[in-house]
Amino acid sequence: MIELELSDEHKALVETVREWGRREVAPKIHDLDRQHRFERGFLRQMAELQLLGICIPEEWGGAGMDYVGLGLACEELEYVDTHLRVILSVHVGLNTMTLWCWGTDQQKK
Repeated sequence: MIELELSDEHKALVETVREWGRREVAPKIHDLDRQHRFERGFLRQMAELQLLGICIPEEWGGAGMDYVGLGLACEELEYVDTHLRVILSVHVGLNTMTLWCWGTDQQKK
């Protein structure tokens, strides 16, 4: 049976990412877009929220969440600005997950 209700962990993730986007990104994104600038602090903050390793096991430094968590985080980032969702999905999907699935222990470290 597929469980369609979000877990408390998923709900907390949604609220955390939504609040971060509302507080940190939304007030700045219009001007940044007009200036064609990327705020590097966003990436640092995403790392602090453990979004950049969201579905990587904790023993490898990740948040240990599932792919539903990744999808929820991407959805919340997309609401505030597309570029953040792209950064997360590419970083996790093409980089981090590739190393976790097929990398050697040395590469993972």
